[in-house]
Amino acid sequence: MKHSGIFLKSMIFLMGFILIAKEALADYRNYCGWGMYPGMMGWGWPGLLFMLVFWVLIVVLIILLIRRLLSSGSTPIASPPQEDSALEILKKRYARGEINKEEFEAKKKDLT
Repeated sequence: MKHSGIFLKSMIFLMGFILIAKEALADYRNYCGWGMYPGMMGWGWPGLLFMLVFWVLIVVLIILLIRRLLSSGSTPIASPPQEDSALEILKKRYARGEINKEEFEAKKKDLT
């Protein structure tokens, strides 16, 4: 949930920035008298396609950067401890002195 909130905020910020930049460029173009194609700066359809590809790449790079920054701070989840096999438990009990050699041999024979 936390990651989606950050992503949403960054996308809202990016869209606001693009809208402000677009308006500023439109005002400057009208002031300077650029070309006849509003929003395409005289390049026509190839300019429009290039602009779309450019902004898609910028947005993808920002998303990848945000994901990289968010994932670098997270710690990997520890795997649950492995349970010892019955033979390992038997060996540990024998090493601690809980059972004698005869019990150890008998139980080992039952397990194997």
